[in-house]
Amino acid sequence: MIAEAGKRIWNGIESLALWLFSLLYKMLRKEPTKEAKEAYLQFVRFGLVGVSNTAVSYILYAVSLVLMRSAGILAGYDYLAATGVSFALSVLWSFFWNYNYVFTVEEGEKRAVFPALVKTYISYSFTGLFLNGALMVFWVQALHISEFLGPVLNLLLSVPINFAINKFWAFQKQ
Repeated sequence: MIAEAGKRIWNGIESLALWLFSLLYKMLRKEPTKEAKEAYLQFVRFGLVGVSNTAVSYILYAVSLVLMRSAGILAGYDYLAATGVSFALSVLWSFFWNYNYVFTVEEGEKRAVFPALVKTYISYSFTGLFLNGALMVFWVQALHISEFLGPVLNLLLSVPINFAINKFWAFQKQ
């Protein structure tokens, strides 16, 4: 029953996304290609996985932090350990959905699971840790932009970069 409700919600989101896509092309007075439509839907799916990943990541962080504090584990460093647990498990969550739903392979095509998983961790480490950290320093210290606005600006750069890295490298077909 829950799976059916989730499927209906997902189909509704995809229908809305396709309607917006069609509207944009009508405004441009162009006819969308099948490839453009598929790439757009893939990007929308990637974005939805990212939204769910953000929620899962925060929940994992909070639960890990509460459990470590209640057990007295790593006092003073528990938030860092919770961040590591959250990162490791949320990237696994993201990998599962990207592998099975976003960057799918056609029947008869192959893709090795373990190399794709390793590449996913590398790409999320690059965009999620290195790139976002460097950009935050740039926004806050060089351009004097608010620490609260910086993460939003990061998304404008890191999401398309992460999508491209995942599409053309991590989930590359063999």
